[in-house]
Amino acid sequence: MNEQLSDDELLRYSRQILLSQIDIDGQLRLKGSRALIVGLGGLGSPVALYLAAAGVGELHLADFDTVDLSNLQRQIAHDTSSIGQSKVDSALARLAAINPSITLRAHRHALDADSLAGAVSAVDLVLDCSDNFTTREAVNAACVAAGKPLVSGAAIRLEGQLSVFDPRVQTSPCYHCLYGHGSEAELTCSEAGVAGPLVGLVGSLQALEALKLLACFGEPLVGRLLLIDALGSRFRELRVKRDPGCAVCGHHADE
Repeated sequence: MNEQLSDDELLRYSRQILLSQIDIDGQLRLKGSRALIVGLGGLGSPVALYLAAAGVGELHLADFDTVDLSNLQRQIAHDTSSIGQSKVDSALARLAAINPSITLRAHRHALDADSLAGAVSAVDLVLDCSDNFTTREAVNAACVAAGKPLVSGAAIRLEGQLSVFDPRVQTSPCYHCLYGHGSEAELTCSEAGVAGPLVGLVGSLQALEALKLLACFGEPLVGRLLLIDALGSRFRELRVKRDPGCAVCGHHADE
């Protein structure tokens, strides 16, 4: 990849480059980075839009679902004309219009163990924007195996959560350390409801964490769980530790 910024890129990203924590070097890191977004719904929409706008050089988009009318209250990467279309194809068109200089890769089918491992190994960072424990567990295991950082977000009703799991950091927990196997009996947004701005908030914070990791600035949410109470407009942070006996990351941390 070209290791410099064009005049157009300097202008496009100028407000970002003005930040001393990013500057030209950080923007070049973003240009050379690759990120996988798993899920292009309420969380994945703002993640994809902001990472594309910020100039992350290559975005890999994974979702097997199609756009439904009920999605449009919160899934801002899609619009009414996208109904019935693959979420990946809808997002591809939107992101290409926002920033034609980045590369977009599509995963339109559900990722099984092999394809997920390949998709994770092909990028520098993964953002879990899915809505079920089975996918989250599989994505976490693939990230641990490949040694890739995972930015995980969740939102339901009027509550949100966000954390970063980074197997490159010896003390970092993984998703399984924190949540175990979870339960598919847990309600989804389609059953319990969710406020659109809340998923926008969590997704935006996921995008910010990804930029921090890729451009190497700030303090990522490694070992910390951010809890969001949208009803009371309150944020709370919990410290989370790696479980030495974790079935997923325990043996990797000891290697």
